Amino acid sequence: MSKPSQLDNNIEIKSKADLIAWFLQGCVPADKQLIGIEHEKPPFYLDSNKPVPYENGDGTPGIKEFLELMSIEHGWQAGYEEGKIIDLQKGRLNWTLEPGGQMETGGAPLKDVHQTAQETDDNIREALAVAKSLNIGLLALGYHPTHNGRDMPSIPKSRYRAWREYIEQKRIAHGLDGMYCTSAVQVNLGYESEEDMVKKLRVALCLQPIVAALFANSPFSEGKPSGYQSYRSQVIHNYMGGRYGFMLPVAFEKDFGFEKFVDYAMDMPLMGIYKDGVFIDVKGAKFSDFMEGKLEACPGRKATMADWENHLNTIWPEVRLRRFLEMRGADTGPAEMLKALPAFWVGILYDKTSLDAAYEMVCSWTDEDREYLRTQTPRTGLQTPFMGTTVQDLAKNCLALSDSGLKRRNIRDAKGNDESIYLAPLHEIARTGLNWAQRLLARFHGAWKGDINKVFEEQSYANNPSVFKQASSTPIPPIPIAPSGQGI
Repeated sequence: MSKPSQLDNNIEIKSKADLIAWFLQGCVPADKQLIGIEHEKPPFYLDSNKPVPYENGDGTPGIKEFLELMSIEHGWQAGYEEGKIIDLQKGRLNWTLEPGGQMETGGAPLKDVHQTAQETDDNIREALAVAKSLNIGLLALGYHPTHNGRDMPSIPKSRYRAWREYIEQKRIAHGLDGMYCTSAVQVNLGYESEEDMVKKLRVALCLQPIVAALFANSPFSEGKPSGYQSYRSQVIHNYMGGRYGFMLPVAFEKDFGFEKFVDYAMDMPLMGIYKDGVFIDVKGAKFSDFMEGKLEACPGRKATMADWENHLNTIWPEVRLRRFLEMRGADTGPAEMLKALPAFWVGILYDKTSLDAAYEMVCSWTDEDREYLRTQTPRTGLQTPFMGTTVQDLAKNCLALSDSGLKRRNIRDAKGNDESIYLAPLHEIARTGLNWAQRLLARFHGAWKGDINKVFEEQSYANNPSVFKQASSTPIPPIPIAPSGQGI
């Protein structure tokens, strides 16, 4: 979850036109478009596998000590809220904390996938060294394998306190699990015009369930198989009052563009606002009310552009529209998967030929088709049937488009490799039909003999897990689904 906006709080919004112009100002020429990656990593104690709290009363190091040591040893600038260190920044890189202590690295906007891969390796290497000195490990898994949301530690941020109160008040299904147990990897990419944004957003939303199946890496919950390959994706589907993990149907409406999305977001209830640096509840008022100075919590105060960005940061579809597109639907995973996600999306969205081909492939899909895929792939992954084929075959087609797009970009590293090298683990997953979830389930039922603690060793970033060295002998049969809805 993003840090509060750093935009100038003095830029008051005068009208809807200001919000449309804000998006238009985010358009970037194709040759100037950058790549950003964010990945979350749940921490655990190496000697007990227990979750790591923000701080302990007995002097045992916690997340607070991790942040402090990163600042001292590696030159990160610490950020504070209510006197507590809660984030780190170095240039355009940052470390933030999710509600259950999931450590999120926010990468800098970079020019190519080679740079994002190097940044990912560097960040993990640095964090592992600091964490190990504190008896802490980092887990490459999309959902906490042993604890539920009620049992996880909490990070002391006002926004998270407000959201927890909201969840408990509304009795949202899986509410605390979604906050405290889920971990994702996300990629941010640009658009050059309103038309380009619409095409990329629609393609990305349609393909997001395919990506969820390829990256599924959260098959466990409370110490046993959950019945899902991506339990993270299942938990956050239409979660937080329907504003999280959804397929953004408005993006497929006729004449969709910046104005229609602004109308949609203006009408969305506020989760809260920042007042004097603290996130406060505003009792479901809409952003349009805020623009008119009608909030009971701060009468007469009118929304600024910082408030607008903070509001957009609390609308969480599978692909989020801001001044860039944020692809949000993949479970976090080993380093090779963190490097594969930007490669996958860059090859499709930043190459016109591949983008056009992908759009042609998905343009006839209906809302029902998209929702069917969003609902079913967390459970049955690559084996999900769709339109007379399977998601596995669709994944192979998408990888072919991405591979050819990256080869046409022809951006090479010092060894002469183009960016398509980072797709290798995805090709292996698509070829075998076995994503990380299925491989881990095979290990759980086989070599681990049902001992969930083995996952902390094998899926630790320190172990550098890989689909190429972690052979899975027997595939786990997919859970059957009842034929229903469009698309089968």
